[in-house]
Amino acid sequence: MKQRWFSLLAAVFLAALAGLMAWPGGGTAAQSDQGPVLVGFIHNAQNQPVAGVQVRLVRSSSGTSVAEAESQPDGRFALQIEHPLPGELEIKADREHFESADVPLSQAELSQLQSGQSVEIPTITLTRRIGISFWVATAIFLLVLVLIAMEGLQNTLAVLVGTTLVFGFSYLGSAVNPDLFIFNFSRALEFVDWNVIFLIMGMMIVIAVVERTGLFQWLGYFAYRVSRGKAWLMVPVLMVTAGVASAFLDNVTTMLLMTPISIQIAMALGIQPLALLMPEVLGSNVIGISTLIGTPTNILIGSAGKISFSDFLINLTPGVLMAMVGLIIYCEWIYWKELRAATHPSPTLLEMLEENAQITEPDNLKKAGVVGAGMIVLFVTGEFFHLVPSVTALMGATALLLWIGPDIEEMIEAVDWTTLVFFIGLFVVVGAIQEVGLVDLIAQGIGRLVGQNLLLTTMAIIWSSALLSTVIANIPFTAAMLPVIAFLSGTVPGASDKVLYYSLSVGSAMGGNGSLIGASANLVTAGIAERAGYPISYMYFLKRGFPALLITVALSTLWLYLHFLP
Repeated sequence: MKQRWFSLLAAVFLAALAGLMAWPGGGTAAQSDQGPVLVGFIHNAQNQPVAGVQVRLVRSSSGTSVAEAESQPDGRFALQIEHPLPGELEIKADREHFESADVPLSQAELSQLQSGQSVEIPTITLTRRIGISFWVATAIFLLVLVLIAMEGLQNTLAVLVGTTLVFGFSYLGSAVNPDLFIFNFSRALEFVDWNVIFLIMGMMIVIAVVERTGLFQWLGYFAYRVSRGKAWLMVPVLMVTAGVASAFLDNVTTMLLMTPISIQIAMALGIQPLALLMPEVLGSNVIGISTLIGTPTNILIGSAGKISFSDFLINLTPGVLMAMVGLIIYCEWIYWKELRAATHPSPTLLEMLEENAQITEPDNLKKAGVVGAGMIVLFVTGEFFHLVPSVTALMGATALLLWIGPDIEEMIEAVDWTTLVFFIGLFVVVGAIQEVGLVDLIAQGIGRLVGQNLLLTTMAIIWSSALLSTVIANIPFTAAMLPVIAFLSGTVPGASDKVLYYSLSVGSAMGGNGSLIGASANLVTAGIAERAGYPISYMYFLKRGFPALLITVALSTLWLYLHFLP
């Protein structure tokens, strides 16, 4: 038993260490006193730094290399000059998927170097090269999207197919044609956001502990008691309950646990279960936007945009509440006929509901509540200590395991490794289209379309994200859009306050309400409902969910306009 504890602690320590090692630091190249240094930056056409560029200082006449270096993540390079520099010199910059750049040094720069002075040259801009690898990576990405959208393969298997194809062309294909190379394994890992992976893993362990206590079943029955069995009142209570739970856990887990008890309540009242399940899942997708950990898309956005837990709460909660009011009114209206048909349940059914909604482990629930409160405090205040959310999640999970002492193997098995593999594979596939330049082209296209107009850019991000998320699962869509948002945030005047990241959050998450495949919580709910004999078809969800998308996104857009664009 002790060995298991030591193994767990060692794994957590290594995970935290890996996160610290991956912490983004400065990319300034070290300089030496052995001689003058030639420094500069390399950017792409969007004025973003380019890492991994092979930079050489060569003699113009013979092409002999004088000094070599590689650009850092911030685009900086430093060439250490150790020998006298007679004759003309030029800089050669080479990298896969870019045109080579030749930059001759001016006479003034040569004179400075020959006199022993260091020189900083103007930024070198590399131009993208559209080759075979560009079209291969793009085709693989589109294939993955089609497989996910059409449910041709399970989501994780779809991204694994994409990842395998990316590496297959990079390693095996490039042996036949070097232009098929996309990136190597080490470069691919640079695109994996380990903060997201460890945050999800830690929260899954916490949720597994909470799930065993019976809290979610109790919440469902509590909603019934609060509404006093009145179906029209139960709908908003269930929507808010599912939404708040989603904001602090996640909407997939919330619906996974609340769907069965909601079906039982509907059957007890003699109404169609979908009249409760559809409002629940719609509300879950909306309110979850309020926090960093409420939706998988927010976890991606928060990590990429350096947006804290408290930032999400402050900047999005008012808009989410406005959207929620509109959503409740809409759900009451479309399900009014079903809700009016509700009957009073028999004492036997009530007894069954109450029995299934017992808190089975009250002591463990109290401990989970204490640890959960501590985690929320750290999520809110962690930015002041440079504490990334993934470390908070791992600390909370470890504290719960130490305090409660459950079976470690059972808790580790409770982690949804399929989802974690899905995210890792997704990062690699999206990283491939970043590497070959597709994201740069999309960013350029949007930039030309919206120009320097922040209002137009914000509207374009919100509504394109919302509408596209109905046909493209919002997680891969969000992952693909984040580099575009990063570029636009740095080029559109006034976008530095993260408004475009919040626009993507609202559009992608609320857009998930537009269709059955729009959000993972929708698919989870539909799967459980189908096993219970109440299938939710794609067209049924589209008919009920798409108007909800229009209402909630419109109200949230109004809030973002009032809050960020006075």
